[in-house]
Amino acid sequence: MVRSRDGEGAVRLGRRAFLAASAAGLAGCAAAGPPPGRKVAPLWFTYGGKNRQVLETLVRAFNQSQTEHWIKPIYQGDYFEGLAKLRTAIAARRAPALSHVVGEVVPYLAEADVLEPLDGYPGAGELGIVPALGQSGSWVGGADRRLVALPFNRSTPIAYLNGKLFAEAKLAAPKTWAELRETARVLTRSPARYGFGCPIDWWFWAALVGQAGADVVEADGSVSLGGEAGVRALDFWKTLVLEDRSMKPPPGRDYNAWEQTNQDFLGSRVAMIWTSTAFLKYLEENAPFPVVAAPLPGETRRAVPTGGTHWVMLRAAPEAEKLTAWAFLRFMHQTDSAISWATSTGYLPVTRAAIEKLERDGYYEKHPNDRVALDQLEVARPWPWSPELFRVQREIVQPRLEGAVLGGRDTRVALDEARSLARRWR
Repeated sequence: MVRSRDGEGAVRLGRRAFLAASAAGLAGCAAAGPPPGRKVAPLWFTYGGKNRQVLETLVRAFNQSQTEHWIKPIYQGDYFEGLAKLRTAIAARRAPALSHVVGEVVPYLAEADVLEPLDGYPGAGELGIVPALGQSGSWVGGADRRLVALPFNRSTPIAYLNGKLFAEAKLAAPKTWAELRETARVLTRSPARYGFGCPIDWWFWAALVGQAGADVVEADGSVSLGGEAGVRALDFWKTLVLEDRSMKPPPGRDYNAWEQTNQDFLGSRVAMIWTSTAFLKYLEENAPFPVVAAPLPGETRRAVPTGGTHWVMLRAAPEAEKLTAWAFLRFMHQTDSAISWATSTGYLPVTRAAIEKLERDGYYEKHPNDRVALDQLEVARPWPWSPELFRVQREIVQPRLEGAVLGGRDTRVALDEARSLARRWR
């Protein structure tokens, strides 16, 4: 195997190496331990299914492509389970060298001073990260701080359409809220099929608030919940669910609701859904109909949040483990690695070089669905750098969104209550 180097501690991944690593995994090599003399670092990750397989393949490719370092991947459950375990490990001083966390958590961990600054590591300023996906573009004020996070599985919400049903109804992807409402109404065949489905989740509501012309949290970190735009956004959901009965109210919470939305779409029980670009390949490969991806509609403007996770290194980890973790991070941001991850999952390529190569190779012409989230970065809204952001989302806002849409609470009362509680935390 060719082990070409790209600076200290970095190795290149070619397609042949990626395929070889995949084959090794299928042959049962995942359980193999490190050869003698390797510097080993644990990686805590939060994926199941196909995306887990893709990540483990990339880890094997890294481990096989050089003789100094070894990454040991350890599954920790979903995002929220993984975060709970990470917080416990940090408190017990047993945190791994490397993990990945949802974007809203990065300011919380940074303010707690548990993250390793990355800007002093070799090559940190030469990764060519897409600005909207990295620390500088994901948070207001992120560029003014020490580098503590690098993009990994980054996404935006997009619309997925049942191509067969849309073709039969001679409908196009909706571009406004009014068109979305009418399209959902036309495609609803009660009780067998709903026209629209979407998890009742902060992320998608933030998209609606942005489309209505506001932000849920202001640049200075104050929690406005969009003011009147937040009310309009939540009332729009309530209209679809309670009045039109064209949007299926998803059962469950967190990723249970997301998974149920996916299954309803695959089973043609819902004709159109909003969910993450992360599920693009899964839906394309499992749907018995053509899957058409489309950008989210606008109202007063077009807007989407970014989502997904960022790599973080933990300050308290042993120095040798941090050096191994950094070598792996450089590997993951090389062009071939970034392309392998993105094209195998549906997540966004995180480096400019990866996007440029995909464009040169004609990838997006052959796979137009993959282009949708990338183009939406032009209207992406950054989060404020606020350590309270994650707790405000999870503990205050999310339950009140569910209460308004699924429990029938008055929208304005629910959001006023959430805003009042959130402001007490600042």
